[in-house]
Amino acid sequence: MASIDQIDYFVVLMLENRSFDNLLGAPNWLGGKINGLTGNETNPDGSGGTVQVWNSPVGPNDSWLPTPDPGELFTDMNQQLGLAPAASPMSGFAANYVGQGGAARDIMHYFMPSQLPALTALASSYAICDEWYASAPCQTWPNRFFMHTGTADGYENNSPAHFPYLMPTIFNVLDDVVPNGWEIYYHDFPQALTLSRLWDHLDHFHPFADFLDNAKYGHLPSYSFIEPRYFADVTWPNDMHPPHNVNYGDQLVATVYNALLNSPCWNSTMLIVIFDEHGGCYDHVLPPSATPPESPKPGQVFNFDRYGVRVPAVIASPLIQPGTVLRSTNGEYFDHTSIIRTLRERFNIDQPLTNRDANAAVLDPVLNLNQPSLDGRQVVQALPPPASDDALALAQARLAPLNDMQQSLHQAAAHLAPLIHGVSAANLIASLAQGNTPIVPTAASPSEALPFIQNIIGKLLP
Repeated sequence: MASIDQIDYFVVLMLENRSFDNLLGAPNWLGGKINGLTGNETNPDGSGGTVQVWNSPVGPNDSWLPTPDPGELFTDMNQQLGLAPAASPMSGFAANYVGQGGAARDIMHYFMPSQLPALTALASSYAICDEWYASAPCQTWPNRFFMHTGTADGYENNSPAHFPYLMPTIFNVLDDVVPNGWEIYYHDFPQALTLSRLWDHLDHFHPFADFLDNAKYGHLPSYSFIEPRYFADVTWPNDMHPPHNVNYGDQLVATVYNALLNSPCWNSTMLIVIFDEHGGCYDHVLPPSATPPESPKPGQVFNFDRYGVRVPAVIASPLIQPGTVLRSTNGEYFDHTSIIRTLRERFNIDQPLTNRDANAAVLDPVLNLNQPSLDGRQVVQALPPPASDDALALAQARLAPLNDMQQSLHQAAAHLAPLIHGVSAANLIASLAQGNTPIVPTAASPSEALPFIQNIIGKLLP
């Protein structure tokens, strides 16, 4: 077996809001080696009936399911997990979705491998983990904070914003030990920029096109973190956040992987494709207990002693045997902090960021070949976009109501605005810590929010 020391380049693509069963749990896929669906799972629909898991052939509307956006607040997730008295585990998805204005059946939909050919090709050609849990049963911001810092700092939802977020990050740690340690690549807004300890490191944030160039010419940093496009603009969002079309996210997976496969860096690269949280989509596995990252704050609602729902996780490297299924061992579970612990192990960083990453499973066991192998490894392709995704449909998408994630990024841009007017990171942190909050311009749709966001990001980042 290979050693983690044979990996010089870690690349993480974190997408949005899908459960394991929703994307990778199709019955009998991979010869039944994974803990996926049987096809018989049901949920009460809240009206005395039941709804069963299902899928449908590829069609113009299927890739948008579930529509509308499911509930993803901490309270929604508790209902989905069946934590109410007398409820059965994982029995509340359909009833909760009805409460969001959706059809109960739609939240039980799952995709077939043929509907996500890029993601599933990587899963079968390299490794899939069917025991990777979101770090908490919470929204996007808390789970992305866990990804970067090993904690959500006590916050279980995106909003309201609680700037400044002063948790030490794995990026700051890498700065001290690894030359050319890290870069963050983004499409429209890097959510990682909400972490205040990164405000003095803006030269590490780059447009996604720079990642493709760096991969092509062998100039990747030790750790690349990639964020998708969250808003409809001149092209469609590719974050897979419901109800965004999953085809565009699958295209992003293909683009990232193909760039790495053809990179001089590939033989010593590990690509990890994960999702921040399940976003309300059905999964049949009850999450286990988790190690709290730290002692709770006074008045904290949740102690972060439970993982969130399983999320899709695919790991690709020429040091991985095709068809590998990665699972937890020794009571250590995979969650987003597993990446922090793996980076610490690879670069000899003894001190954990929190108790959570100190107890996370590491990715070493997935490297089960002695030497890099390209046998059967080839470029992957996603499905073409449906014909219905024309210019008129895109224009309508720009006028759609902002989802909670998009609203939170719009708020974040307002908090960052002083940095473009010469205010130092230290002074902005001090001002926010004193309770000073910015005026957030009114925006109801991407077409209203993006000009403000693009102005801030365009002036702030290189």
